[in-house]
Amino acid sequence: MPKALAYAAQSATSALAPYTFDRREPRPDDVQIDILFCGVCHSDLHQIRNDWKNSLYPMVPGHEIVGRAVKVGKDVKKFKEGDIVAVGCLVDSCGACPECKDHLEQFCNSGMVPTYNSYERDGKTLSQGGYSSVIVVKESFVLKVPANLDLAAAAPLLCAGITTYSPLRHWQAGPGKKVGIVGLGGLGHMGVKFARAFGAQVAVFTTSPSKKADALRLGAHEVIMSKDPEDMKKHAHSFDFILDTVAAPHDLNAYLALLRRDGTLTLVGAPETNHPAPEVFNLIFGRKRLAGSLIGGLKETQEMLDFCGKQNITSDIELIKIQDIAQAYERMLKSDVKYRFVIDMKSLKG
Repeated sequence: MPKALAYAAQSATSALAPYTFDRREPRPDDVQIDILFCGVCHSDLHQIRNDWKNSLYPMVPGHEIVGRAVKVGKDVKKFKEGDIVAVGCLVDSCGACPECKDHLEQFCNSGMVPTYNSYERDGKTLSQGGYSSVIVVKESFVLKVPANLDLAAAAPLLCAGITTYSPLRHWQAGPGKKVGIVGLGGLGHMGVKFARAFGAQVAVFTTSPSKKADALRLGAHEVIMSKDPEDMKKHAHSFDFILDTVAAPHDLNAYLALLRRDGTLTLVGAPETNHPAPEVFNLIFGRKRLAGSLIGGLKETQEMLDFCGKQNITSDIELIKIQDIAQAYERMLKSDVKYRFVIDMKSLKG
C-alpha cells in the first residue's frame, strides 16, 4: 500500500503535526497521485477545531489538490502515468441517485464522500486529504488541469474556484447583469474574477477601504463600503445577483434591499453559527430569493478548470511550507493573505 507522509490533527485541541499512514492499494479504476500542491481552505481550520461538531480524528485536511498521476489501474481510460491532475472536495458518491445521474454528485442522496473528514463508502476507512504526499482516488473523481495554468495557483480552483463559479453560472451572471460580491477573501476574489470574465457588471462589497484598489485590480467595476449607509442606499434595487462569500454571521437584510425584482442573494460562506434571520418583507416585496450553493459536481468542476485554462484564471496565492501551517492559519483568521495559502508539498520531505 502507498505510504503517505502527512500533517494531521489528533483532536480538536491539538496542532497539526507529522503523521504517517497507508493509502489503499490502487484498484482497477483508481489513480494514484503524488501531491504537488494543496490549497489551504478556511474550512480546514473549522474542521480540525471541530467548529461544525462533525470532526473525525486523526484528520488530514486539504481538498484543493494538484498532483501527478504515478500509477493508474487497468480500467482507467482518461489518465496515464505522468499526467497533471487535480482532486477537489469529494472523492466518491453513490453514482445511482438522481443527483449523481445529473452530474451533481455534491448533492448525492446517499451522501457524497468528502476528500477528508468522512468515512469512505465501506463505512470503516477514514478519508484523508491533501496535506499529504500521496492520494488514491477513483478515476471518475479525478480532474484534468489545463497545461497553461500555474499549478500552485490552480490548486484553490478546486474549492474556492468551483464554489464561486457554480452559483455564478447557475444564476446566469453575464452581460447585462449587475453582480455583487460580498467579501474579498479567498472565495470573494475568485468570484470577482469569474463574474468579470462572464461579462457582468461587477461590484465588491467590503468593510475595508484598503481593499478598494485590489478589488479594482482583480476586475471589479466599483467598490461599495458596506458599513456606509449612504453608499449602500445609492445602489438600492439595482442588483440582479449578489454572491455572499463571508464566513461570519452578519445581517442579510442590507443586501436583500439592493436586489432588483426577482433578484437572488446566494450564500456560499459557511459561518460557525447562523446568520440572523432576514425580514420576510425584504423577500416578498420584489419576489426576491435567498439561496445557498455548495461546490459543483465533477462535470461542472472540469468545465470550470477548462474555462480557467482558456481565460488564464488562477487564484492569487502565497506559497508556504507545510511546517508553517500554524502561522498560516493565524494569518488566515486575520485575513492577512492575498488571497489563498497553498502548501508546497515537497516541503513534507524537509
